[in-house]
Amino acid sequence: MNSSPNVRIHKRAAAKKQNGTPNGQPNGSANSKRSSSTTEQSENIFLFYPNIIGYSRIILALASLYYMPLHPRTCSLLYSISCLLDALDGVAARYFEQSTQFGAVLDMVTDRCTTACLLVFLSSAWPRWALLFQGLISLDLASHYMHMYATLTMAGRGMSHKKIDENRSKLLHLYYTNKNVLFTVCALNELFFIALYLLSFSSPILSPSLLPTDKSPGSSSQPGSPYHPASTLFAAPGSAWAMELARANKMDSTWPWIFAAVSSPVMAAKQILNVVQLVKASKWLAEGDIKTRREQGLPRKDN
Repeated sequence: MNSSPNVRIHKRAAAKKQNGTPNGQPNGSANSKRSSSTTEQSENIFLFYPNIIGYSRIILALASLYYMPLHPRTCSLLYSISCLLDALDGVAARYFEQSTQFGAVLDMVTDRCTTACLLVFLSSAWPRWALLFQGLISLDLASHYMHMYATLTMAGRGMSHKKIDENRSKLLHLYYTNKNVLFTVCALNELFFIALYLLSFSSPILSPSLLPTDKSPGSSSQPGSPYHPASTLFAAPGSAWAMELARANKMDSTWPWIFAAVSSPVMAAKQILNVVQLVKASKWLAEGDIKTRREQGLPRKDN
């Protein structure tokens, strides 16, 4: 004999109640969904360890810029630590499984901005070479922006700019996939510019204004030169500024020259890599444009 509709409804409700959820889903499934949603809410990308290291790099870079005009030793130390932390955030990202797109972009933006700021100072220290330094800034920014944009556009969301297909460029593939090569090239590239920065305070060959023409300590008009007083806040002879000024004028240029000589070939190779990266990214974007135009049936009009 068939059960009445009311009896069947009551039986279904009892079965759902016995399973533990009003929808008849097992308790385990509901608990797993709740725990998964709790995990998603508890993760704060901005407080991941690699990103915290990235914020530290920015603070150190800003501090180095503050000391850059008058305190070459302090500036070089802070700037170098900021650059070396670039390797640590990658290690932390892999160890804690906290690799993120935000972290990758933060890392790249920090690298580009700190190098650009140092090159801006070198442009002011050596005006006759300003065009060269401006060209290096433009090449660095353009190549990395084009490469990042091409990767996100052509390879899809979630694709890292460091994952380079060997068929597309063996040189870039080696640069981005081999951590030792990447660290060595970036470190020596920065070392070259740091060496130039120190030479602007210590080498009369590159900075003739280091040799005063008269007895006035403010006779030089060259920006960035130790003889150029950028501020009158510390005009007293025994002030911290005057002490650092005296130290800067006595700085030995031997080691900066050695650093510049050793790192210059790698710096040149890095600029070649930037050109290759810019060209490859441009071609990759052009390939995407051709594919899109074909899919859209363009051009619709015969010329």
